Amino acid sequence: MPDLKSRLMGLELKNPLIAGASGLTADVETIKRLEAAGAAAIVTKSLFEEQIDLERAKLEADLHKNENLHPEMLTLFPNIEHAGPQEHIMWVRRSVQAVSIPVIASLNAVREDTWVEYAGKLAEAGVAALELNFYASPRSFETSGAKIEEEQLRILTKVRKTVDLPLCVKLSPFYANPLHLIQCMDEAGADAFVLFNRLFQPDIDAAKQEHVFPLGFSAKTDNRLPLRFAGLLYDSVKGGICAGGGVFDGEDVVKMILAGADAVQMVSALYKNGVDHLGTVLRDVGGWMDEGGYGSLSDFRGKMSRARSTDPWIYTRSQYAKLLLQAGDKLMRDIT
Repeated sequence: MPDLKSRLMGLELKNPLIAGASGLTADVETIKRLEAAGAAAIVTKSLFEEQIDLERAKLEADLHKNENLHPEMLTLFPNIEHAGPQEHIMWVRRSVQAVSIPVIASLNAVREDTWVEYAGKLAEAGVAALELNFYASPRSFETSGAKIEEEQLRILTKVRKTVDLPLCVKLSPFYANPLHLIQCMDEAGADAFVLFNRLFQPDIDAAKQEHVFPLGFSAKTDNRLPLRFAGLLYDSVKGGICAGGGVFDGEDVVKMILAGADAVQMVSALYKNGVDHLGTVLRDVGGWMDEGGYGSLSDFRGKMSRARSTDPWIYTRSQYAKLLLQAGDKLMRDIT
């Protein structure tokens, strides 16, 4: 069996498969099953500041909803405050204690001071690293892309100064130039980049004329975008590269590593096929390596990246025109 060990942001991984943040990583018993099935690390379900704010507001409303019925009911309930992130952090601590593989805490905050505060609290839970979820859904016509990027870089810098842990940044692809932002974050101290965050997209039920909220899985073709950026980033940034989205089988994993990824995150494949699917993926990767004569992942990591390609357009081609020209050139060579 070839050596499947990898390394991401300084963490030693027994293989390149990481169970990404989801409902599967929100339960200690399932996390144990993921470890037993072969996961090299797990990313806990995100700590969402917005969810805590909603829960705090609901608690406040429930405590005071009867105050106008009778003056004596003002003292019906004791003065209770929402515990904030403490319940989530306690659960993260139990998850760390339950397994021997690295546990990476995922954080999804809103305010700058909360990013720093919650990052510090998660670090105290004993996690091996933090995953910061950076993205910006279009909400305002007045907020420029540059301002959003400046804010995210400022948050990363503050967290980096506060937390002495490896930091990976999970980004969405919706930036004018993700490569420039990644380069800036690389210089600001990010230890790895997770490509990419899968954002919720709304839909409309035309028959009922209602908004619906589908929570769909990724598709295999979704892996082409992270593959493109893994190929572009390889050997161009100090931070590690973790590809996610559309990674379903051993071939998908091999392709990401050929492009330049150090590891992959899997979620949809585990929901569809069960956590034991990790073992199948690892066997398929090992089988492919045996057939190719590769003894370790480093033997072929980045082999198909832009840095090692003789075709300067391979990862920057955006339209089909160059493909047609390339096909035409090949046809002419075949004719002559």
